[in-house]
Amino acid sequence: MRWEGGRRSENLEDRRGMRRPGVAIGGIGVLLVLVLGLVFGVDPQQLLQIAAGPGGGAGAGGQAVERELTPEEIRSRDFASTILAFTEDVWTEQFRRAGERYVPPKMVLFAEAVETGCGTAPSAVGPFYCPVDRTVYLDPTFFVELERGLGGSRGEFSQAYVIAHEIGHHVQNLLGYTRLVDEKRRTLPPEEFNRWSVRLELQADYLAGVWAHYGQERFAFIEPGDVESAIKSARAIGDDRIQKNSRGFTSPESYTHGTSEQRTRWFLEGLKTGELSTLKQLFELPYEEL
Repeated sequence: MRWEGGRRSENLEDRRGMRRPGVAIGGIGVLLVLVLGLVFGVDPQQLLQIAAGPGGGAGAGGQAVERELTPEEIRSRDFASTILAFTEDVWTEQFRRAGERYVPPKMVLFAEAVETGCGTAPSAVGPFYCPVDRTVYLDPTFFVELERGLGGSRGEFSQAYVIAHEIGHHVQNLLGYTRLVDEKRRTLPPEEFNRWSVRLELQADYLAGVWAHYGQERFAFIEPGDVESAIKSARAIGDDRIQKNSRGFTSPESYTHGTSEQRTRWFLEGLKTGELSTLKQLFELPYEEL
């Protein structure tokens, strides 16, 4: 992916140089909690509290310890900042064309745990968007786990797809789709609500594709093999793939993010068409046709 030399966003904060002592979940634990959340459809905001433990876990208490970032961390910061800037430029233009104003989100890079508007979050929850403070939170070591534990790709465009998916949740928040699904969470039984969760996640995948469509037109950042790397990761984090690998069978009624085929399909559809009117279609199609 061609990104070096691009504009860097001013909306990124890197907290990895500030760590608080306490309990941290890493390595296999990161992967385990991430998989459990995906498999059983746990609300990410609930996982923030559960995985952090009593009293806020790793993110609470104690004196912060400063350290210098490693060269690898500096590069990952520059990459995330540039991708964030790409999303800002693309979505500002798309909102302008629709007669609306795009208010960009913040992004926080962290290590081990982080305080958020949605609660205390350990790295175990994976990348997530908190609608309360309109911020995307990311521990870049997630991409190592994605490749090593789930069979995804660490390719830079694959990482950009993950970031763009979380930014997609911000776009949904601005457009009112997040509120719509939250209302259904309060009124529907879990199995029926899961279907709306799937719609929201597939819509975020579609938005990641739309971003890549217009980003490629403007910045020409996609190189040979990039799309394939994103597809590999999209397939790796499908509910069916994760459930099959973790417990040997699948339970479609518990899907919350969509199957590997669905996630790939809608990302590619957004990449191909860039058509924003399809967002509504994703909420109107019969569930079996997604």
